[in-house]
Amino acid sequence: MSGQMRVRYAPSPTGHLHIGGARTALFDYLIARKHAGQFIIRFEDTDQTRHVESGIGNQLEGLNWLGLNWDESVDVGGPYAPYRQTERLDLYQPFVDQLLQNGDAYYCYCSEADLEQERAEQEAKGEMPRYSGKCRQIQPDLLEKYKAEGRKPSIRFRVTENRVIAFDDRIREHVEFESNGIGDFIIVRPDGIPTYNFAVILDDHLMKINLVIRGEEHLSNTPRQIMMYEALGLPIPEFAHLSLILNPDRKKMSKRDESIIQFIQQYKELGYLPEAVLNFIVLLGWSPKGEEEIFTKEELIEQFDLDRVSKSPAVFDMDKLNWMNNHYLKKAELSRVVELSLPHLQKAGLIPEELGAEQQEWVTRLIGLNQERMQYAAEIVPLSALFFQEDVSYEEEEAKALLTEEHVPVVLQGFLNEVAQAESFAVENIPAMLKAVQKATGFKGKQLFMTIRVALTGQTHGPDLNMTVFLLGKAKVISRLNKLL
Repeated sequence: MSGQMRVRYAPSPTGHLHIGGARTALFDYLIARKHAGQFIIRFEDTDQTRHVESGIGNQLEGLNWLGLNWDESVDVGGPYAPYRQTERLDLYQPFVDQLLQNGDAYYCYCSEADLEQERAEQEAKGEMPRYSGKCRQIQPDLLEKYKAEGRKPSIRFRVTENRVIAFDDRIREHVEFESNGIGDFIIVRPDGIPTYNFAVILDDHLMKINLVIRGEEHLSNTPRQIMMYEALGLPIPEFAHLSLILNPDRKKMSKRDESIIQFIQQYKELGYLPEAVLNFIVLLGWSPKGEEEIFTKEELIEQFDLDRVSKSPAVFDMDKLNWMNNHYLKKAELSRVVELSLPHLQKAGLIPEELGAEQQEWVTRLIGLNQERMQYAAEIVPLSALFFQEDVSYEEEEAKALLTEEHVPVVLQGFLNEVAQAESFAVENIPAMLKAVQKATGFKGKQLFMTIRVALTGQTHGPDLNMTVFLLGKAKVISRLNKLL
């Protein structure tokens, strides 16, 4: 590769940033930063049937949330603007003219009905459907007939027959395709809009892109693009085709697959940390040198290399992502976890939109109590539900069994007495109350602490008991003990 490394992420603006797109953008970003190159975001919006007006903003928002800052795009500009294909159409015409003049492209007047009939006939013979090339040498009288009918032609690229198109992929190594299986393909539609395969090579050339990282679904496009680069006398960039991401059943991910969360916006809304999601995505196909799996963005930039990207499909593991996000949440500042968690408690109607100083302190302590258990911030709602309920649900089998033991009424009555007569219900006073119960009843350890936990929460295990009792509050603790007794 000569000159400064220039890579691009070029999505169609059809909606929110998908996991697959985020991985491509991340790999682009990491290799650009590692080699002091440029990371460009370009939007391929010529397919107006799939265009979503908010798609560009959604894509940029997702990438920004992940912390992937870019050097050139629609929002920051750059030396090769514009960065939307629909604003670049006039740049393509000289290349169309060159291909037509050199005989590497020709006008095709076949209608959709003609092409459909041709496809059906080929399939009936058991042949691979491809364009027959009937307009390659169109007769003048037929040409005049089509023009009189008002047919608008498309433009097709003339594929050389009996040739092998070979290239060395940075991930898949040596790859070869037979040209006979391709057929002459359309490069400009009848409405004058270039197709993806044509526009993409021109944009990559004009923007000086010299490494193209993309998903393996584009592998079959590569021979078409190489032939056009050659016909136009343009330098061919390096290619790196990433493997598929499979769902937990090891099947190709579908956007209707509900077994995993697929869009970056959803992770943001659920209260995942961007650095955790970024760390997880990079491991979908890339392997670090050692056993370590937790990396900062700076460490990833230092270590990342395409040589360690696998040809085999990556399997999306939701449990691993949740483990990783929990790791990051445990290390995060409490104030940040509170900021992520508050909206979920408010949306669930558990706390008001506006909090007084006392309420804010209580909620902060509640979130802090559950910080180590949360896989993502939205889990604060089920994890803290017991603090908002009037009655306790005793559903755990171990909890129900424990409540039948003889010591239970003695321990609970002893604790009720301590709580009822306590002048201050501060968290630092709870241990003294428990110690007094132990002294008065003779019960300690599991018989003391688990009994009180089960009575107040319905759970045999949970976070710090002292803080749990404090956050429930004196009135609720007395009420729950009385109901059980």
